Amino acid sequence: MNQVDLETNKNEDAMRLAISTMKQRLGVIEQGGGKKSLEKVRQRGKLTARERIQYLIDKDTPFTEIGAFAAYDMYAEYGGCPAAGTVGGIGYVSGRQCMIVANDMTVKAGAWFPMTGKKNLRLQEIAMENHLPVIYLVDSAGVFLPMQDEIFPDKEHFGRIFRNNARMSAMGITQIAAVMGSCVAGGAYLPIMSDEVLMVEGNGSIFLAGPYLVKAAIGEDVDAETLGGAVTHTEISGIADYKFKTDEECLDQIKRIVSKIGQGPTAGFDRVEPAAPELPETELHSVLPADSSRPYDMLDVIHRLVDNSAFDQYKQDYGKSILCGYARIDGWAVGIVANQRKIVKSRKGEMQMGGVIYNDSADKAARFIMNCNQKKIPLVFLQDVTGFMVGSRSEHAGIIKDGAKLVNAVSNSVVPKITIIIGNSYGAGNYAMCGKAYDPRFIYAWPSAKIAVMGGEQAAKTLLQIQVASLKAKGQEITPEEEARLLKEITDKYNSQTTPYYAAARLWVDDIIDPADTRRHISESIKAANNAPVEQAFNVGVFQV
Repeated sequence: MNQVDLETNKNEDAMRLAISTMKQRLGVIEQGGGKKSLEKVRQRGKLTARERIQYLIDKDTPFTEIGAFAAYDMYAEYGGCPAAGTVGGIGYVSGRQCMIVANDMTVKAGAWFPMTGKKNLRLQEIAMENHLPVIYLVDSAGVFLPMQDEIFPDKEHFGRIFRNNARMSAMGITQIAAVMGSCVAGGAYLPIMSDEVLMVEGNGSIFLAGPYLVKAAIGEDVDAETLGGAVTHTEISGIADYKFKTDEECLDQIKRIVSKIGQGPTAGFDRVEPAAPELPETELHSVLPADSSRPYDMLDVIHRLVDNSAFDQYKQDYGKSILCGYARIDGWAVGIVANQRKIVKSRKGEMQMGGVIYNDSADKAARFIMNCNQKKIPLVFLQDVTGFMVGSRSEHAGIIKDGAKLVNAVSNSVVPKITIIIGNSYGAGNYAMCGKAYDPRFIYAWPSAKIAVMGGEQAAKTLLQIQVASLKAKGQEITPEEEARLLKEITDKYNSQTTPYYAAARLWVDDIIDPADTRRHISESIKAANNAPVEQAFNVGVFQV
């Protein structure tokens, strides 16, 4: 076996281990509140959140989950909150892509933690941007009271959900709410602000205040069914439109409703008959070096993602540290902007480091993004970037000005942007390559992703210098051993905050995906985006030339 084969095997082993770790963690998350909680749900004749979704979506169709790792490793003092207590994503119902949002009643009775609110808002945002019908499977005890101050009053808190209900209704986006469990307090507005409301008898209930609070507030004794059960709301208040005996009957009615929704205008993105890449997508497991600081050729990634492995490069011999070009992914026409990670020679004969954005690369990518907007071609960003080039030569050449051009073009792009974070995503490079702050329609990370202001080693040394200087200013002597201990402590903490799990927990990315599943995620993203016509004109505004 030669050196290349050994390196390939080493890369593949590292990626497969990372994927295995990801799947193990997902397996735990999918258990929700644990086996005992799952059993209690089944004893009441109910389906779990994930079972409801699987029953609802069409057989043999994909469910693209969003935010599976939301709140991962957070709220330990309260026993955790797997998937932020909500299972959500895009699934096919009666042949139609829909956003499905299901409360997980096994996680603190479906109560809303701060990250629950953030996740639900992200799911609504995706539905609004892509004009997707929304199906809410409601089963929630409402706000998690010990953290009410972090979920209740602000712009991106619980109440924003109902504002979005109203906005989506005005936009003509269908919303269907199935109340399959508790729906209390402020949460009671969500189904009532939806287009149609379904309820399951015996389990579903809607009221602003439950029996205990009613007793405390006005002294009235009333049971939950009488107060706000399915019979009450379909026969007396008129709040609900349908009632059913079982979860399955309720979900069947949702399928019938969705099957009759009319088709709206599309964005008209170009698609032809899909073709597989000539190079297998499974080989993406071995392309990335196990050591993220090592160079590699980003074309090896692109050729395993695009149809027929055909990639038409734009300005191939200019600005080589960013690859730009046209291709098709699962038949969809796309414009790809990708960081080149191998060391390249510039037009001036200078060697340029891989993953670094230089003046000419920023200028080229900005122009390419403009072209894609002109042609109405969705953009795919493949991130493995360590930042912009620094130093006097770059500053004198106007790196900030050229970087600003790229950021301007990304910010004002009106065609859908889909971002895949493959490796490093550091500093302003994250911004220029369409990180979360720049409104990608969808943003996914490979298990190899690292997101931070700068690399761990550089950041740790910088922080160490600051900390040592502060201690010396107080008259404390720092031994080499103590300095080494401080450096390790800082490095470990910093590195723990750069993992894709840390990012996914906070919804900086929509999910962590297997590299071999990247084509499907991009294709499903463009298909979703095609439901929303591009109505705004592209305008970059004012920038330095």
